[in-house]
Amino acid sequence: MNFLISCIIFILLLPSLITSQTCQKSCGNIPIKYPFGTGPGCGDPRFQPYVICNNQQLSFKTHTGCYPVTSIDYDHQIMYITDPSMSTCACTQPSKGFSLDANAPFTFHDQTVFALLDCATDSSSIYKSNNEGTNSTFPMCDSQGAPVCGLLYSCQAISRLNLPISTCCVYTPVDLGPAFEMDLNKLQCSSYSALYGFSGEELNPQVWKYGIALKYKFNFNNDYPDMCANCEKSNGVCGYGGPYSSFVCNCPSGFNTTNDCFLGSSWSNSFRNVPWHIGVLLINALGLFIVFVLMYDVTIFCWF
Repeated sequence: MNFLISCIIFILLLPSLITSQTCQKSCGNIPIKYPFGTGPGCGDPRFQPYVICNNQQLSFKTHTGCYPVTSIDYDHQIMYITDPSMSTCACTQPSKGFSLDANAPFTFHDQTVFALLDCATDSSSIYKSNNEGTNSTFPMCDSQGAPVCGLLYSCQAISRLNLPISTCCVYTPVDLGPAFEMDLNKLQCSSYSALYGFSGEELNPQVWKYGIALKYKFNFNNDYPDMCANCEKSNGVCGYGGPYSSFVCNCPSGFNTTNDCFLGSSWSNSFRNVPWHIGVLLINALGLFIVFVLMYDVTIFCWF
């Protein structure tokens, strides 16, 4: 009898157990769309190792650390992140720098400006001798970034350190080595500041947009995949699965299909060619039928 009751409870709960969508559409207050995902099997497999949703906090991961994602501009394909260890107009602190993994599908957006702070002018690799037999040096920095350095060094948090303006350098990846590597220990700079906008007030560093803007592409031609667009129109979430990480559409029913949630053939071979909403109705009907049969058997058993 206990076994019978357990079977009935399981059957009644079965529809709710399978209607959980594995890939979520948000992480905290940030909407999640292709090519990103909230876990393994969600989004594009090329992006999954770098953009992580953990405890409703979306983070960007590289070999130098894990950084909070502040927002994503899907229209312009830009991700904005922040580095808690970098300096701003309100606070200065030591940092190891920031780098991208060489194989990560991201690049620094042109809006991003890096300013290296408190660099050793006599030994840092960002300074060169002028080869004229003197001890004078000139920085391997963007000369047009001098105003940024001057305004940053006017901030109270930095100005009280009494650093010469010559110890600031607006980072130019072409001159400083690999475009995605900013190792402050090697560059002999104690900290850095990053910003991606001036909020319309270029002369007021207190309101600048501090953080790092990263650009991404969907693929070589930067075309939004048609299969993913169709999946999202059917209330699904784009993902991947199988031994070759092939495209799948994760449906509200919890099942994966190879095209969309309306007319998709199930990747898991469950309810092949059955729309997800019809599949749920069939499962409910099947569950009620089994319960009816079991209850009928119990009635017959008690009668005899």
